[in-house]
Amino acid sequence: MAMEHDAILTLLRKALPDAQIELIDLAGDNDHWKAIIISEQFIGKSRVAQHQLVYAALGDKMGGELHALALETRAP
Repeated sequence: MAMEHDAILTLLRKALPDAQIELIDLAGDNDHWKAIIISEQFIGKSRVAQHQLVYAALGDKMGGELHALALETRAP
């Protein structure tokens, strides 16, 4: 089962309301995504901690409805 662009964006915006988010459908199947996220919440956090915030926002969707997500995160 695939996860639509807007559903992913809604979850990410809820957890990271200040973020600039770009979602790219890598395979055209709504199942393999790349997210580029810039958020002030990432300031002072390691890359691992930044990614953990994103995965927490997606909850149980990651690995289920959302099969694959490549992440690029950074602070502004």
